[in-house]
Amino acid sequence: MTTTPDDIWRAVSAERSTLVELLESLSVPDWDRASLCSEWRIRDVVAHVVLSSNPTLGALLINLIRARGSITRFARDTGIRHAETRSPAQLLDELRATIPLRTTAPGTTPTDRLMDVLVHIQDIAIPLGVRIEMPTAAARLAIERVWRTNWLFHSAQRLAGFHLTATDIDWSAGSGAIVEAPIADLLLLAAGRTARLDALTGPGAAALVQRVGVS
Repeated sequence: MTTTPDDIWRAVSAERSTLVELLESLSVPDWDRASLCSEWRIRDVVAHVVLSSNPTLGALLINLIRARGSITRFARDTGIRHAETRSPAQLLDELRATIPLRTTAPGTTPTDRLMDVLVHIQDIAIPLGVRIEMPTAAARLAIERVWRTNWLFHSAQRLAGFHLTATDIDWSAGSGAIVEAPIADLLLLAAGRTARLDALTGPGAAALVQRVGVS
């Protein structure tokens, strides 16, 4: 079945709504808890999702210059700066306002926005001990984008020598020792997260866990 841009944007809106519902249940101190993202608190992750949902070219260029051209530093620093000037209530209001938005930064696609929110929901939920189910079809779109572009997470290089296979949807990539897991856990793995390594099974699972380490 063909997936249209409208389909993807509807999925993005649904996931942003899911994130809002999760955040509405948090206490104020929870917003300062560490996320799965290195150097980011939960509030910083939310700020990043807000900023990436409605980028402007001018702000992108200025902040990229401030980050000396590093995409990683750019994302980290802009999220932290924005979060420092907002209360949790303000960040939540800003996130609610992004739900219907259909804006992408230059060089990115609606699927990038879907991948971003899918992964960042887990970056917040997992440290809180909250289980948020990731839609399998959305997760497959996201991991295909991560694997195909490879410029940010370098998944193909990091996971070289392993054949990743989803156990709950038709998706696989790579070659070598077989590693199996639900598509949501493979997406987190491809995006550099190690919080769900215990979900990996198959002949290559132990070797892959040893390679990437335990968070």
